[in-house]
Amino acid sequence: MPFLMRGALIEYGSDFLGPLPNVVIFQFNPETLTRNIQIPSRPTGGASRETTQAGEPSLEKITLKASFSAADGLNTNNVLARTMGVGPRLAALEKMVFPAGKISGLIGAALNAIGDALGGGGDTDARQTIPREKYPRILFIWGPFKVLPVVIDSMSITEQQYDFLLNPTQAEVNIGMTVNAIDNCSDDIIGKGALEYSNLAKEAQAILNLANTIEQIAELIPF
Repeated sequence: MPFLMRGALIEYGSDFLGPLPNVVIFQFNPETLTRNIQIPSRPTGGASRETTQAGEPSLEKITLKASFSAADGLNTNNVLARTMGVGPRLAALEKMVFPAGKISGLIGAALNAIGDALGGGGDTDARQTIPREKYPRILFIWGPFKVLPVVIDSMSITEQQYDFLLNPTQAEVNIGMTVNAIDNCSDDIIGKGALEYSNLAKEAQAILNLANTIEQIAELIPF
């Protein structure tokens, strides 16, 4: 059986040293993936002479349908599949569209407390600001050349079959994402690295395409 690389969504912090990342690997790779590149409006009227100048960056939006089934787990008597169906996978996906939950927050607080204790502690300021909740940072991995930081814009879950406890045993999830154009001031080192890597891979493929079509280009030019 040939090797099949699976797509995945990974929720991570500013680095991988905090709470363990939330990972959802597609059970079945989506059959289609739609990439829509939204180009900002260009100047018109008196400023139309500047239409070739770059302004706001283009946005890449990705939509796909992920399918999940507990059939394999039920056939092998997997405990998780028998007790919860595909519920854990759906829960992991849903977690990616909400700010950090109570459990992950407690884990993060515990890890911070352990780090402070190992670091020797010391005097602390009793005045502490209330931190704003943040949405998770997500990486969309689609093969070796697409590792993209994304923001999940929409998620539609269709539960199709249930077990006797009304746990979903089959589901389809439509996901809409926007590639996050991370600015240089961001502290998201992982996201910036992933975006730069994917952009370099795309540029390399474009160069390879030019080398592959050089003879055809010569045929287009009659002189």
